[in-house]
Amino acid sequence: MSELIAAIATPPGPGGVGILRLSGPGAAQAAAHIFQPLGKTPLSEAPDRQLLYGRVFDQAGELLDTGLAFVSRAPHSYTGEETAEIQCHGSPVVLSLALDALCAAGARLARPGEFTQRAFLNGKLDLTQAEAVIDLIDAETPAAARQAAEQLNGALSRQIDGIYSALTDLMAHFCAVLDYPDEDIDPFQAEQMGQILARQEAALQALLATSRRGTLLHQGITCVLIGRPNAGKSSLLNALAGYERAIVTNIPGTTRDTVETKVTLGGYLFRLVDTAGLRDSDDPIEQLGVARSRQALAEADLVLAVCDGTQPLREEDHDLLRQALAQADTILLANKRDLPDFALPQPADNDAPNTLTVVSLSAKTGDGLDTLEATLAQRAETLLPQAAQSAAGELLTNQRQTQAAQRALDGVTRAKDALDLGMTPDALLTDVEAALEALGELTGRTVREDITARIFSRFCVGK
Repeated sequence: MSELIAAIATPPGPGGVGILRLSGPGAAQAAAHIFQPLGKTPLSEAPDRQLLYGRVFDQAGELLDTGLAFVSRAPHSYTGEETAEIQCHGSPVVLSLALDALCAAGARLARPGEFTQRAFLNGKLDLTQAEAVIDLIDAETPAAARQAAEQLNGALSRQIDGIYSALTDLMAHFCAVLDYPDEDIDPFQAEQMGQILARQEAALQALLATSRRGTLLHQGITCVLIGRPNAGKSSLLNALAGYERAIVTNIPGTTRDTVETKVTLGGYLFRLVDTAGLRDSDDPIEQLGVARSRQALAEADLVLAVCDGTQPLREEDHDLLRQALAQADTILLANKRDLPDFALPQPADNDAPNTLTVVSLSAKTGDGLDTLEATLAQRAETLLPQAAQSAAGELLTNQRQTQAAQRALDGVTRAKDALDLGMTPDALLTDVEAALEALGELTGRTVREDITARIFSRFCVGK
């Protein structure tokens, strides 16, 4: 039997409302120890999900606050167990004393993610839905919130279930053939099974194709700022972030390491990476910074090549542009247009001038930042097309999901190839079973303790 757990479910610090949550046997009775309704109906006898107004007491029976409370009995609750919730004012002292009183009434402190973990273990959510809970909490853009909400609503689960069901039917047929070895698979049946496997292969390929978009939506588009020292990269990062995230001086080589920050521009999440100026140096520390800058460039989804518009482009600038264009979509930013000797740079022919977008701005005054934001939003639309909104909730959003889907695809492809080669049903069965096991790990049908522990460790206490 599960233990009774309790937690403060609202963020630390003062707030207008604070929430205490319980789940497990005796949740209603434990809550009734510290909450007394002003009406005649005790909390432990109240109908499910009916809010009662009353007083909140501490362990010694002293009045702490007034508030609301309700109970939800199994299985009609978030966790599938008996649950109770007390809502009062968001004073950290009041909430702490009330939590102490709940523990004195028989509850223990919940671990991070334990409420959602119980929901998963009790069949209220599958693993993809459980992951959507924390993704929804962490969402930083409307699009990311919509994706998580639809995934929590089962959009991804339904897509996976369709593939799982088709493969299960196919495996049942293979098992029947093995049970009756005298019955060979006739050519017509083989053709039908090949079609089924081909459809599931295509479905898994389409699912895996969503992985990049899902990752960008969840983690942000990696936008790397490169350029020679003192071109204004750190000033630009600060201007886009809206605060002094990076140190800015007129001394070349100030930035010795990559500096990251997340910003939302045009409704899209960007992970801006300020890099050390890319140049040859005898300074071993600066050399390390340059090496990390090159690594960041290799991992970029988008590159902002920043140059000093008061100076003509040098060979170093042309080299940087060619490196950037070889790695990712690149925008050339001409900084310092507030200065009188500013001139728009002229890329060389081998810098791909026909495809290179050039934006002029002043990181110091903010002039031109609106143009840059619009340009970045256009680039983001290419990576995360709004036309794909109908697929919200059906995207793979993390490495665990992608790896499981890839293993499932590998199993289906091997089974299809084996069928084409006329191999025996037992060989086909092994590959289909491998695909089903991978899909089971994706949704949680087959549970591995290390996977679930890693997933729920991301959660906050009280969720």
